Formats: sequence, structure tokens, C-alpha cells
Amino acid sequence: MPYFTLPDLGEGLQEAEVVEWQIREGDTVNVDDPLLSVETAKAIVDIPAPQDGTIATLFVQPGDIVHVGEPLLAFEGDEGSGSQTVVGNLESREGDDNRDDFVVGAVTDGQPGVAVTPAIRALARHLGVNLDRIKGSGPAGSITLDDVQQHASLKQSHGDSTPLRGVARTMAKTMASAGAQVVPVSLFDQVSVAHWPDDTDITLRLIRAIVSGCQAEPQVNAWFNGEQLSRRIVDRVDLGIAVDTPDGLFVPVLRDVTNRDDADLRDGLNRLRRDVEARKIPAKELQGATLSLSNFGTLAGRFATPVVVVPQVAIVGAGKRFTQPGFRNGEVFEDVQMPLSLTFDHRALNGGQAARFLGAVLASLSE
Repeated sequence: MPYFTLPDLGEGLQEAEVVEWQIREGDTVNVDDPLLSVETAKAIVDIPAPQDGTIATLFVQPGDIVHVGEPLLAFEGDEGSGSQTVVGNLESREGDDNRDDFVVGAVTDGQPGVAVTPAIRALARHLGVNLDRIKGSGPAGSITLDDVQQHASLKQSHGDSTPLRGVARTMAKTMASAGAQVVPVSLFDQVSVAHWPDDTDITLRLIRAIVSGCQAEPQVNAWFNGEQLSRRIVDRVDLGIAVDTPDGLFVPVLRDVTNRDDADLRDGLNRLRRDVEARKIPAKELQGATLSLSNFGTLAGRFATPVVVVPQVAIVGAGKRFTQPGFRNGEVFEDVQMPLSLTFDHRALNGGQAARFLGAVLASLSE
């Protein structure tokens, strides 16, 4: 029977989580009818039928993660009629959430290529232990009796682990990649904003200050290639804005912030937030940032060491404003301070460049 698999989702996306089937086995569909919804790191995507036909078998269920390589469903038809576009290896809710092994064909207990004796399999079934969750400590990575018993004891004491999904899974991989590549250094400072009117749009003030910083030190608005040890300074400031949602952290990109007026920037920010919260933001709107801003102070925290995501070379963090005594013309007054953090990749920038950028940001905010 001909198979249909997850089509290429583009943007380098190699996996998706099945959210919901729109059809059932035995249903008849026409080309372009919706088959299922899948969630990627970018958005929730509806997958249409590639042909007319009757659904014979569904190979995946909601919650399963698919990688490029194995079928999603089968259409009824001749055995020799071949296969349709196929996407990815299945990873069920009980699978190893950290493994990206591609497996073609039947999947059995235990990790591919790792020896598991029948006795160990029987013990694992008896104790309710999934062998895919265990990293073997025996010779050549084989799973031992102690491995199974220790995993069962941990599960009984603390419950089973929960695989990361969707945005959280992608963020974990992105942070691991950044941690392995970037050489981070952070600078911290604070600036008085007591003179700001009550109706100040804080995000817009921060954006304008970052533009001033880039004008003072253009090397901060750049992309760095760690393999070739090359840096590309970018003329246009495309600012990634961190947006916290119940589904996880998104960083949509506000384009060309230097040449847009305040009203246009605010409209753009509002649109990006709406699209993110609705999970309808196009993948291209989450790519291409030259610099990032995390305004975590809207929640809590004064200073932080925000993570630089390659190929960017810097990220600005704005903390929660606080009050402290201030002095003006011999008088004491209640001053309002905004804490700022700047993390930069020391492979691409030196301390002087980073400090000059931060100084220009502070000067802009103090105006």
C-alpha cells in the first residue's frame, strides 16, 4: 500500500509533534483535505492530503514525535504502487526524548545497536521500565540488571520523567548549542529613569537605546561564524524580542528598527505578540535577528546573564526597575533605576567594544 509521510516543512526543521488527526482509518479523502495538525518549534501546521484515497492505517498518534524518514499513514492501494513523500522516524511518548537516532523498520525494546538480553527485557516489562530511557553502563553500552533496577527505583520514588515537547524541546537544544559554541561575558550597569513620564513605552525606549548603541559600536550588530572565525557586520538592525508564552519562549524579529517611527514599531510589536500567542507566526518571522532584547524585568529579576544565540554576538537584558535614594542639587529624592545586562560573545567582540555599546545605551535611556 502507498505510504504518506510528513512533507518537508522547510526552515531546517527535522521533527514535529503530532497534535491532532482530522481523519480516521477508513475515511475517504480528496487531495488537499486536511489530514492532521503537527507542532514544530515554529508553529502549528496543518498537513493536507497529497492525493485522493481511503485511509488504511495511521502509524502515529497525538503526542508522537516524527523525524524525517518514516511514514505517517498508509492509503489503501496496490502493494507495488510505491510510497508517497515520507517523513520521519517515530518517537512515542514512551520514547527517549534525547535521542535522534533514525530507525527504519520495526522498533524493539532497547536502544538500536545496544545489546539487551531476554532476561533484562522481561525484568523491564515486569517493573514497567522503558529500556529506551536507559543509558546502559555495561560493556559497549549494554543495559545491565543494575541499570534496570536503579531506573525502576528512581521511577517509584520520584515518578517518571516527562519528555520535552514543541517549543521547550527546541529551546533546550538551542541553549545546549549556544553553550557549546559561545564564549559568554556579561556586563552589568543601571541608569536613572526617574525623569520618564508615567506613560512611557518602556520597550520602545529600550529599542531606541539599542539603536544608539549600534550606531556607537556597529560591531555589536553582527553575525559571527565560529567555524571560519569571520564576522559580518550588518547595517540594518533586526531586533529579536523575547516573548514569554505558556507554550515556551519565542523570539520573533522586529525588522529594521532604526528606520521606523514609534507608532509603526508599536504596531509591529503588537502584531508579533498576537501571532506568537496564536501560534500562527510564520517561521521566517523567527529568523534573521542581528541582536536580541530580553525585557525580563516585566516579570522579575534585576540582573541576568542572557544567552547569546549564534550567529548573533550579543543580547541585552532589561531588569525590573527599583527605587533608591538619589541626590540632586543637594536634595535627596526617590530615584528610579533600571538595571541592564549585556552578554556578548568574546570570540567576536572585545570588552571595549561591548562597554562602548552599553555606555551608549545607558546615555540614550538617561535622556
